[in-house]
Amino acid sequence: MSDRLMRKAIIQDHAAFLAGDHDFQADIRMLANSDLVGTILETVMLATNMRFAAVARVTADRWVACRTVDEVNFGLAEGDEIEIQSTFCQSVRETSKKVLFNDVATDDVFGNHPIATKFGIVSYASIPIHRSDGSFFGTLCAIDTEPRDVKHPRAVAMLEMFADVIGRSLETEERLEAQERLVAQEREISRIQEEFVAVLGHDLRNPVAALGAGFRQLDKEPLTDRARKILPLMRSSLHRMNDLIDNIMLHAKARLGGGIRVCATPDAPLAEAITQVVEEVRAASPEHEILLNLSFDRPVSCDAPRVAQAISNLLSNAVRHGTPGAPIEVRGSISAREIELSVANQGEAVPDELRQDLFQPFRRGAQTNGEGLGLGLYIASSIAMAHNGRIEVTCASGTTTFAFKVPVLVSAA
Repeated sequence: MSDRLMRKAIIQDHAAFLAGDHDFQADIRMLANSDLVGTILETVMLATNMRFAAVARVTADRWVACRTVDEVNFGLAEGDEIEIQSTFCQSVRETSKKVLFNDVATDDVFGNHPIATKFGIVSYASIPIHRSDGSFFGTLCAIDTEPRDVKHPRAVAMLEMFADVIGRSLETEERLEAQERLVAQEREISRIQEEFVAVLGHDLRNPVAALGAGFRQLDKEPLTDRARKILPLMRSSLHRMNDLIDNIMLHAKARLGGGIRVCATPDAPLAEAITQVVEEVRAASPEHEILLNLSFDRPVSCDAPRVAQAISNLLSNAVRHGTPGAPIEVRGSISAREIELSVANQGEAVPDELRQDLFQPFRRGAQTNGEGLGLGLYIASSIAMAHNGRIEVTCASGTTTFAFKVPVLVSAA
């Protein structure tokens, strides 16, 4: 094929594909990157002795090479386009019938055809490629400038089989690409949502802190008996808001940063941190009796603020689900192998069907009355795992106990 004819015939070319702005970019990329299609074209050339093979995208007015193997030096690569009138594939698309000839000089149908003469084609095969739904996609082509026995029944059967395989693989590749795009979109949406939640949690801290300061100031002022009853209820709601914000922030940071990180320090002030958490819950929920018994007879290595947050979540869970009027017990001890902190409350046992998902994010029990986000137990469990530990749940004799257990001398993560 002469340079002059090539320049006249090509509308878009390989450079447009490489630049990523070809009209048929997705189709070309899909076939150009397919190992299966590459193997098929090599096999076609080996079995027929043809020295050019290609898969082309063919429409009513376009012929575009999507994958080629060229040993004749036709100069056609992925993305190169020839005027549709200069190909036999227009007839293939319109009739859905293959075009085959061994030698254009002697063929009864295509003898000395002007298209063959124009491009120096002597032997030729063009097989229609249809998708599974019957829609036309393009053609499987094989060309040579010398006579070849491409009309042999075995060669024809092979070409038809390969065209069918390519047609079926198109939908597989398209479904895979669509699924990958969907996954990418969902990940991006999830990232945006998590960033929004993180920003929201951060921005809520200031107004909540201002409310806390206002409540403390009100507590110092002379108030009516009715106001004295309302103030603890407001303080309790504010405490729940703080818990929600802390859990939201930690969850967002864990998701955006690849997990919850802890920094274990030797001789951590764990007893002080747990005591502070218990006092905060006592102040926020004065109607609940909370018993505290900590027994740490040696230095403790852990991330005390994070462990305290986990216990705060477990304690809030006990307040929410425990039997009203029954005491809640918080215990802490250390053995030769592990540190154990437990929160026990009386009340209904955790249902068996809920236990397997108890520590998953956004899982809430049936009796939550819409309170909480379902993050508290998940955050507590994540903090335990970040310390190479775990949380165990037991329900016996009307008492539910959550035991936070981590190994002694945990290294910093």
